[in-house]
Amino acid sequence: MINKRIIVFILGFLLMLESGFILISFLVSLLYREGDSMPLFVSSMITFVAGALMWFFNRKVDRDFGKREGYIIVSTVWIVFSFFGTLPYLLSGAIPNLTDAFFETMSGFTTTGSSILNNIDSLPHGILFWRSITQWMGGMGIIVLSLAVLPYLGVGSIQLFAAEVPGPTPDKLHPRVKETAKRLWGIYILFTLAESILLIIGRMNPFDAVCHSFTTMATGGYSTKQASIAFWGSPFIQYVIIFFMFLAGMNFTLSYYALHRQFRKVIKNEEFRWYVGFVTGFSAIVIIFLILIHHKGVETAFREGLFQVVSILTTTGYVTTDYLKWEPFLVVILLVLMFFGGSAGSTGGSMKIMRIALLIKNSRYELRRLIHPNAVIPVRFNHHNISSRVLTNVLAFAVIYILVFAFGVVVISTIEPNIDSAISAVATTLGNVGPGMGSVGPMDNFYHINAFGKWFLSFLMMLGRLELFTVLVLFSPAFWKK
Repeated sequence: MINKRIIVFILGFLLMLESGFILISFLVSLLYREGDSMPLFVSSMITFVAGALMWFFNRKVDRDFGKREGYIIVSTVWIVFSFFGTLPYLLSGAIPNLTDAFFETMSGFTTTGSSILNNIDSLPHGILFWRSITQWMGGMGIIVLSLAVLPYLGVGSIQLFAAEVPGPTPDKLHPRVKETAKRLWGIYILFTLAESILLIIGRMNPFDAVCHSFTTMATGGYSTKQASIAFWGSPFIQYVIIFFMFLAGMNFTLSYYALHRQFRKVIKNEEFRWYVGFVTGFSAIVIIFLILIHHKGVETAFREGLFQVVSILTTTGYVTTDYLKWEPFLVVILLVLMFFGGSAGSTGGSMKIMRIALLIKNSRYELRRLIHPNAVIPVRFNHHNISSRVLTNVLAFAVIYILVFAFGVVVISTIEPNIDSAISAVATTLGNVGPGMGSVGPMDNFYHINAFGKWFLSFLMMLGRLELFTVLVLFSPAFWKK
């Protein structure tokens, strides 16, 4: 039997956490004395009361649960958080339509960054802060945050960690999951503070600096300006953001090693080398084309090319230029990068570097096996043989990812006549990237998509954020059998 009461108990606790973050946004609105103060306060109270009731009436429940409860909690928390997260938008009138408000909120919590807003610059500070902090919460993961606290309530499970942390093999920095969660969040907060300070040094005002640090470390891409990072022409600000996007796309375990001066572990990590290789290789191609074809200066081409490659590869989605004006060849490269994503254990979305590397290695070795059918040629990664079970999982993930992508394109093409827009809309939401191509490109957004399309794309955001299996397993009849 599925322990339904423990699911409600944990969701109630998490809603109380969400209400606290809304309350922080309320305090920001008080600081700026704008009209969104009361809507934010009421939103916080409604969320807190709902969560407190769910928690209170189930506080004496059996605290043990297994995989099935873990998958249900991890999947439903994004939906529940997103529905309550719409309250600040709806009550303030910033986004008066439920469909649009849910799309914006789900895009925030899943760190996708796709938006329906055309008036970002005119929004009050409290709402902008809430919009940014939804991505910061979703970046490291709502569940990873709760894992640092749940043990004090008598609840703790590796199932939540395994279902929530992005990547094929979630790393643990400590035998106890609670300590792993604390260390991950410690690194996350440290990097957020460091970026905020550097952006302030670069003459970005403190509010914008904090908001952009939230959304950079989450690889989310929400900006406080309609023009995104292009609003600031400062090369220093752009280089700072490039650096922290790169860090956010790394496995946070490697960041932990680097902070403890264990640099050899970082350099020797094979996924890190693939990550650096992809960033370097694709950036070089884009930079060369910008210099030779678009006749840009070397520094400008270097900065624009590197920024867009790192932004798309890590699924952050910031923009400093309208890349749709580049050569079609370069636009196709950016579209391909939407399927890469950051490292396993990073805040990035999409397929992840480790899976891409394993697919390439396995395909290369398969060709060798055809020539030498009797040879035993194992796939190795980080000096370890990869088991057939892991390879099967990676291959299954890739096949399902492509099938979901194809199905999504078919669905969206019924409402979006521009095939470029339909393809990129699905690629960017499923990969949690943000901006796409065509009518959903960097200078446009998803406002024109009809209601059905927005709900469907919101589902794809959640599906991509939870890496397919966590959500799709709920649709399996075997999951619900006793």
